[in-house]
Amino acid sequence: MFSLGKKELKNKILGGWTGKSYGAMMGQPMEFAAQGEIYQGSLDIHPESPKVWLHNEDDLYTNMAFLEVLRDKGLDASQEDFADVFRQSKFMLWHANGQARQNLLAGITPNLAGHPQYNPHADDIDFQIECDFIGIISPGLSKSANLICDKVGHIMNYGDGYYAGAFLSSLYTYAYLDTNIPNIIRRALKSIPAQCSYAKIINDILDWYDKNPDDWRKTWEKLEDKWNFDLCPWAKSDPPSRQGGIIEKFNIQGHFNGAYILIGLLYGKGDYLEAIKICTRCGQDTDSNVANCGGIMGIITGYRDLPLITKNELAPYMDRDYNFTSLSIESASSLSYDLAIKNICQNGGYISGDHVHIKTQEHEFQGQHEISFIDFDFADIFTIHPHLSPELHFHGSWTIDETHKDLLTSDRAGDYVEVEFTGTCVYMQGNLHERFGILDVYIDDNLVQTRDMYTPSEYNNSVQSTAVWITNLPEAKHVLKVVATGRKRDESKGIGIQLGRVISYTGHVTELTKS
Repeated sequence: MFSLGKKELKNKILGGWTGKSYGAMMGQPMEFAAQGEIYQGSLDIHPESPKVWLHNEDDLYTNMAFLEVLRDKGLDASQEDFADVFRQSKFMLWHANGQARQNLLAGITPNLAGHPQYNPHADDIDFQIECDFIGIISPGLSKSANLICDKVGHIMNYGDGYYAGAFLSSLYTYAYLDTNIPNIIRRALKSIPAQCSYAKIINDILDWYDKNPDDWRKTWEKLEDKWNFDLCPWAKSDPPSRQGGIIEKFNIQGHFNGAYILIGLLYGKGDYLEAIKICTRCGQDTDSNVANCGGIMGIITGYRDLPLITKNELAPYMDRDYNFTSLSIESASSLSYDLAIKNICQNGGYISGDHVHIKTQEHEFQGQHEISFIDFDFADIFTIHPHLSPELHFHGSWTIDETHKDLLTSDRAGDYVEVEFTGTCVYMQGNLHERFGILDVYIDDNLVQTRDMYTPSEYNNSVQSTAVWITNLPEAKHVLKVVATGRKRDESKGIGIQLGRVISYTGHVTELTKS
C-alpha cells in the first residue's frame, strides 16, 4: 500500500496538467522545424503565446474531451462513448486521429477504426499525445490504466501506435510512486510486449543512457542512425520540389517520437525545464513530445515545485477552457482528482483522514502481440505533377485546386485517374468536402472499393484524408484506377472528388481478427 496526502495528490495532478500545457507551449513554435537534426534556435516563449494558441492544441483538447467522457459516463465508460467524441467532434484532427474520424463517420466500428486495414497511420503518434488523462487519473494503477487504454487507443491506433499510449499512460502511473526516472521507465516497459518496436527502442535509449549519462546528443545521434525511418504516407513530401527533395527524415511514428520524450526525461536529471528543453531540441513533433515530457515531469515535480516562470506564464490562463471543451487546467485538475480518488477506491485503496492509500498495481503485458505492418517498405511514389510523375495519368476535366495545389479536382462523372504501380499495398490521398461525392476504386480492372468523400461542412478540406487504401495484394505490378462516379449521398452539395499523391508499398498489413 502506497500512501499520499490529499494535498500532495492534488499538487501532483495540477503539476501534471500544468506541466503538459507549458510543454506544449514551448514546443509548438518549432514543430517539425528540425527533422533529422537537433534544433539550434531560441526556446524563449513569447508572452502572447498562450493567449493565441495554447487552448487550441490537439494534444490538449483531445485529452480534455476524453476526460469529459469519464466525467459524464464514469470510469466504466465504453469504447463507443469515447468514439462518440471523435464522431461528433468539431476540432481538427490529423494522421491516425483524422483517419479514425473518417472511418467512424463511414460506419466502421470503433474497435476497427485504428486497425491498419482501415488506417494507414496505425503506428503514428496520435494515441501517445492524448493518453495523458488516463495516467493522470490512475496514480499507481497501471492495470486499471491499461483497461482504459484498450478502449481509447484502438479507436485511432494499433500495434506500436497503440503501445505508444499504453506505455506512456503507464509511465504516468508510476511517476506518482517514484522519482527515479530510469526505474519508472523500466517498470512501465513491462506494460507492452517485449518484442514490439516500441519496447526495443526504449531498451536502446536506456542502454545508451547507461553507457553515456551526460551527453544527450550522443544518444540522439545513435537514435537517428538506427531508428529514423517512417512508413506513414505523409512521411513523403508532395511535391518533392517543395522542400528540395522527398523528405526522408520526417517522422511521425509513436515509438520514434516517444524516444525523444525519454531522452528529455532521462537527461533532464529531474529538472523540469531542462527536461522539456532537451526534448524540444530533439526535433520532429515538438509540441506533442514536449507536452508529454512536461506532463510526466509535472507529476514527478508537483505544481508547488514547478519553476516560477512556468507558473507565471500560465497564471492568466489557468481557468480558461480549452477550445471545444468545458475544461481548463484548473477544472481538469479538480476533475482528475475526483476521478483518481474513485479509481483508487474501486481498486482496493481507501481514504483515511487527509491521506490516500493506494493499492498499487504492477502491470505486465499478457496477450497477443499486435503488429501493424509486416516487412513494409516504400515501393513507388507518384505526385500529381506531370513533370515529376508522368506515370500518373488524369483523364477528363481535372483542375488544380487553388487552395490545395497538390490536389486535382473533378466535377464530372466518368473522369478517372490511372497509374501502374509495383507492390502489395497502395494509398492515394484524398480530400473531404461537403460538396464531394463517391468514387470507385479498381485494381487490375476489378472493382475493389467504393469510397464516399462527403463530409459535414465542419470538416471541409481534411486534406490528409484517404481516398484509396488497398492492402495485401499479390506482389506484382498492378494498375490502380480511380473513377468519379457522379453519385453522391443526399446530404452532399455536389459530385466532385479531389485526389493527390499515390504511394505503394511492399510487405503486408496484419489481417483482421475473425471474431
